[in-house]
Amino acid sequence: MLIDTHCHLTDDYASVGDSDAVIARGVAAGVGVMICPTADPKDIPAAIKLSEKYENIFTTIGIHPEYAGINAADFITDEILSHPKVLGVGEIGLDYHEMGADTRDAQIKLFESQLEMARRATLPVAIHTRDAEDDTAEILANWPDVRGVMHCFTSSFDLAKKMLARGFFFSASGILTFKNAAEIRETFAKIPLDRLVVETDSPYCAPVPHRGKICEPAYVVETARCLAEIKNVSFEKMSDILTENTTKLYPKIKI
Repeated sequence: MLIDTHCHLTDDYASVGDSDAVIARGVAAGVGVMICPTADPKDIPAAIKLSEKYENIFTTIGIHPEYAGINAADFITDEILSHPKVLGVGEIGLDYHEMGADTRDAQIKLFESQLEMARRATLPVAIHTRDAEDDTAEILANWPDVRGVMHCFTSSFDLAKKMLARGFFFSASGILTFKNAAEIRETFAKIPLDRLVVETDSPYCAPVPHRGKICEPAYVVETARCLAEIKNVSFEKMSDILTENTTKLYPKIKI
């Protein structure tokens, strides 16, 4: 069995089609558990509702840096974070690639407020970082008791070393399979087996041989196969490792 640790399945964020059919295809492909994060604050009720509908669907609750300027506390309450299907706080972080430099302060404020939420709730975090490695590491250093996962990790091994020392996990997406992703594959080759998890980031980043299609949880199998090749282990062993790691990252999942 595999776990897709990050797949956007709610229509308010990005449509992947009929959720029932998408989830069924994932299960048929061997993806027994799917974790639906939030990015748009309006997506939070839909993600929780979806997790309540399906036994094998969980969620992480967070606000993406593209919404910098809003107050996270207006959308994320202690009651929401204590929900049995809410595994963590995410996706949260910094993105200097998509947003202009003039949003940096607002991004940092939103990021820090959600790190504090995670600390209070003793929940792991799912971190989005793009062209913001130094600030991401510096800010996370101020919350030494917060652990989690570097979502869709494509950053440098320098950042990976810092986050490894902090006890973080690293999530591989379909980008790992891309022809031009040799440097990313080299980074994942250096990350210990016990710190790896896998995701699709549906509906984005469809792996080879599905590039150009709308991504969905069933495709996480291809990324897991790529990881198995990088680490020179069987697909079956890699699947077991990834599942075990995910349950350590998100202890609310009981398998």
